[in-house]
Amino acid sequence: MFRVRTKYSTGLLGKIPGVGILVMKSKEMIIASEIEWNCDKQEILELYANTVDFGSNAFGIKTAAKTYFNTTPKELKPEEAAVLVGLLKATSAYNPRINPKNSLKRRNTVLNNMYTHRHTLKERFGKVYIEDKATLKKLQDEPIKLNFNVENAYDGEALYFRDAVKEYISENCPNLDIFADGLKIYTTLDSRMQAYAEKAMHEQMKQVQNNFNRHWKGIGDPWRNERGELIPGFIESKLKDTPAYKMLKARFPNDPDSVQFYLEKPHKVKVFSYDGEREEIMSTVDSLRYMLHFMHAGFVAMEPETGYVKAYVGDIDFHTWKYDKVQSMRQPGSTFKLFVYATAMKQGMTPSDTEEDSYIRMDVYDKKRDTTTVWQPHNANGRFTNTHLPLRSGFSQSVNTIAVRLGQKVGIPKVIETAHDMGILSPLDDIPSLPLGACDVNLFELVNAYATVANNGVHVKPVLVTKIEDAEGNVVYEAKHEEKRALSQTAAFYTQKLLEAGVTDGGATSQTFGAYRYLGPFRKQLDMGGKTGTSNNHSDAWFVGVTPKLVGGAWVGGEYRSIHFRTGRLGQGSRTALPIVAQFMRSVMDDNKLAPHYLHKYGLPPEGIDPSSYAATYYIAPEKPDSTANDSTMQTTSDDLMGIGNETEGETKAAETSTESSTAPTQATDKKASSTTEQGGNLFE
Repeated sequence: MFRVRTKYSTGLLGKIPGVGILVMKSKEMIIASEIEWNCDKQEILELYANTVDFGSNAFGIKTAAKTYFNTTPKELKPEEAAVLVGLLKATSAYNPRINPKNSLKRRNTVLNNMYTHRHTLKERFGKVYIEDKATLKKLQDEPIKLNFNVENAYDGEALYFRDAVKEYISENCPNLDIFADGLKIYTTLDSRMQAYAEKAMHEQMKQVQNNFNRHWKGIGDPWRNERGELIPGFIESKLKDTPAYKMLKARFPNDPDSVQFYLEKPHKVKVFSYDGEREEIMSTVDSLRYMLHFMHAGFVAMEPETGYVKAYVGDIDFHTWKYDKVQSMRQPGSTFKLFVYATAMKQGMTPSDTEEDSYIRMDVYDKKRDTTTVWQPHNANGRFTNTHLPLRSGFSQSVNTIAVRLGQKVGIPKVIETAHDMGILSPLDDIPSLPLGACDVNLFELVNAYATVANNGVHVKPVLVTKIEDAEGNVVYEAKHEEKRALSQTAAFYTQKLLEAGVTDGGATSQTFGAYRYLGPFRKQLDMGGKTGTSNNHSDAWFVGVTPKLVGGAWVGGEYRSIHFRTGRLGQGSRTALPIVAQFMRSVMDDNKLAPHYLHKYGLPPEGIDPSSYAATYYIAPEKPDSTANDSTMQTTSDDLMGIGNETEGETKAAETSTESSTAPTQATDKKASSTTEQGGNLFE
């Protein structure tokens, strides 16, 4: 009946005054006749009880029982059921929350009817009656005991995922109304894996936040420009975007002093903390400053073969920050190098081929300034080995100069083509700095693109919803498996080896992923790889971990790009994003029910692959970490959740040094090259 009375159901005639109501009433009469023809009275009553409005946004007896008494229809007590039945006459006048006296009188009337008509009720419905006057009096003397809990779209778990599902359905099924159509939606999310992801996010980000707070303690606010200088007017500019400012501005349009007075006036506010929400006395300005000091993160995991999203965490707390960081656009840093190397593998190169690590100077056209500028990409340690390194080492140690030279050799347009084929949907610019992650992407598409490598070069479109049924049980949507080959099997195999090198080789940036406290115990049963990434000024930290059956990725950074760590010692991907993915993966592999499905190795390599074509490495002895006097707040313990070793990462700026390695390229049999120690001494990323 509700749908009959909506503006969508009257057609063009409904626009004629007076005709609309006639159309609606005619449809109601027809539908009522059809219902009586096809259903008996008990079935009609059941349909009515399952859809009728009980007030407080509670439609149907199940929702009403949950809303008013936090129970199910089966567990309702007689006096509770009487309250709900009494509501049907007038959902506002007899609402036990807003009109408790009226509700009590109406409930007692219903209870009296349950006694008066006890014989009829017993005959037709069983025990839904009151047998004697003593029981009736006892129930009528009882006060109404509510356990009020309004159900809304943001109840339950995986709230960021639920928002993503809403967007997914609106794109794939634009004609469906997820709030009004009574849909049954089957999603790909695994509740156990989601719990592991949320736990990893909470525990690791709490440690990141502690490090961030110590890092800036005594120095000042963390919003800084590229020169490390405090950005003037930062708080004031962000304050103008808040609802509080807009409300005060509307209230005092010509009185800025009053606006400022109320913005700076202390009052009670509830703020987020990792130990639970707490109440503070602070002004709107101070509460904004407090919230901007938090680091944020996103995490997503999906299956390479099916595209099913198994875990999805959009930030550290949905109720405080609803903006989904899995979908936010940020610079991917060195994680984008995967597409440069994958393009090289497509063009016939191998991980053992070499490229020169040396000084680069280019004249580059700047679109914003409409002029030509000089670009001089550098490595994280500020120096070059001036030798030819195997591509395997260039990737695992994230050498920027090699990625740039490789991008020029294979062609930036080809890199863009490969990235899009593998799953990147965002537009990418044909610029020399693209191999270093100069163009924004989001975590969701990045993880999906990495999954293409794990799936032997076949890209599978991500799936959040497998099936949707309407209120009558009819299937109105069923996800289709959409796949496309992006890499040949040989190119995919070589790219898998590059990712594995990021975990296993000496000096690699992702060694912690394979550490004993994470996936180390599963090395004999599980192939694993990964890539870290950090954008300029450590604004964005990334890690994507790859296994044959499951790929997970994380992003960590400030709400704005100007909020970040001052050095890579704490701010790079291997210190912030990697532990989130690693803890999640360890939890999955430790789960006896999940491990049989996800604990796997890749199959045999394609025919004709010579091991020497992917085994060459170049080992460089570790340097001291890039922690300087500016980073004096760093504290580590043996049980540090962050897994901090002696690595430094790609786009970050390491401590200056003048030493250079003279180590020559070696084979994988070299003990140092195949080292799996946690403190890998990477010089480049």
